[in-house]
Amino acid sequence: MNKTTLKTVCVTVPATTANIGPGFDCLGLALKLYNRVSVTLTNNHASPVVIQVQGLGADQIDTTATNLAYQSFSRLYAHLNQTPPPIQMSIEVNVPLARGLGSSATAIVGGLLAANALAGSPLAEMEVMNLAIAIEGHPDNVVPALLGGCCLTTTTPEQQWLTCDVPWNSNIVPVVAIPNFKLSTATARKVLPDHYSRIDAIFNTAHLGLLIRALETGRADWLKAALQDRIHQPYRQSLIHHYDAVKQRAIAAGAYGLVISGAGPTVLALTSTDSVETVQQTLGSVWQTQGIEAQSMALEVDHQGATIQVIR
Repeated sequence: MNKTTLKTVCVTVPATTANIGPGFDCLGLALKLYNRVSVTLTNNHASPVVIQVQGLGADQIDTTATNLAYQSFSRLYAHLNQTPPPIQMSIEVNVPLARGLGSSATAIVGGLLAANALAGSPLAEMEVMNLAIAIEGHPDNVVPALLGGCCLTTTTPEQQWLTCDVPWNSNIVPVVAIPNFKLSTATARKVLPDHYSRIDAIFNTAHLGLLIRALETGRADWLKAALQDRIHQPYRQSLIHHYDAVKQRAIAAGAYGLVISGAGPTVLALTSTDSVETVQQTLGSVWQTQGIEAQSMALEVDHQGATIQVIR
């Protein structure tokens, strides 16, 4: 569409769960839970940035020009050596903030795609992806948020980003439990060591390889083994109240395993279609018995990724 006729766009971006056990900073999955970023061009040069937020945690989201979605919007125009036009931005939040479900990735991808559409779509999808990774600092959330599905992202010998889709067996159901306390990515990264032993590196390499095959085939014995990790989870578990109890109960209820979603504190259980209801009810009850509110839900895999709708 010609950029002169494009006035308002709405970008819908899925939540994501990253790492999935041994896939630290390189593996992520898009889920059917969405944030939306709508941007309307205005002629208000006196107030070039007007931001409105509604939904979960709306009162905690910055509505100035330092808002992450707007910063990403501006970043794309800077990449084009252009000045951002005056806009009104409306953000609808359904993905909980600072819970390990990729809320920042939705803001980054939403802002970039809105800017690209309003600029006349000068950047290809992979160029937008590169900008998203540069803003986020790692690819595991922003890539599936943009592309959908389960994505493994790495670099070429020329240090260019390269991503491939990981087939996800339809009999594997993601179930998340979201406790009512926050854990920032920065805090979760501070507890990680600077160096790892050779045996731990080999362990994670082998288990990530097994996980890729397990996700494709749905083999229960492979999944139960593959979700083990020695790079981030052993260090972050202490930041999540009652993590061990939640994991033990989830597995007893029939889950293949339980991992930290992103940096946490949300946890992700992978289970068969036969055990979904039992696992979901169990995850929702463990924290409750400890006086901590938590929401559990079974989420479908989003295979579409971020979508753009022209409003007018």
